Amino acid sequence: MKSLFTACTMIAFAAVAGSACAAEPTAEDAIAMVERGAALIKAKGKAEMMKMINIKHTDYVQGALYIDMRDLYTGIVLAHPINPSIVGKDLTDIPDANGKVYRREIIQLAQKSGKGWVDYHYKNPTNGRIEPKTTYILRVGDVVLEAGIYKPVPALSMNN
Repeated sequence: MKSLFTACTMIAFAAVAGSACAAEPTAEDAIAMVERGAALIKAKGKAEMMKMINIKHTDYVQGALYIDMRDLYTGIVLAHPINPSIVGKDLTDIPDANGKVYRREIIQLAQKSGKGWVDYHYKNPTNGRIEPKTTYILRVGDVVLEAGIYKPVPALSMNN
């Protein structure tokens, strides 16, 4: 009986641990979200994509993983589900907490390559802290779709 209890406890622990790990979005999740957005733009247009972002549709907003959209040429934010106050603004040359002008890099990468990853620091909406983030970007016509994931912050060593 004791071994049955131990086995059940281990299975339950593994299930909880596995689901906790699965809750963190991956790079593949970010790419898939952006590709869903691109498909929607191609099928129904930019206005429909902006609507889905603004209403925080679950296909495009999942906790700390969300999609936003900016104009490819002006850098103006067209839709942002977490911080709607920046919609309509050109923040292209505003740096992150470490001084990186990452939005300019996003636009340049989109114009040159059409897609890729950009690293920077940004406020995580799930905990309110500035954290390292990597964002997948994809050019769709004259807009850039972006979805990023927060990177784990390395633990500080107590031996220093």
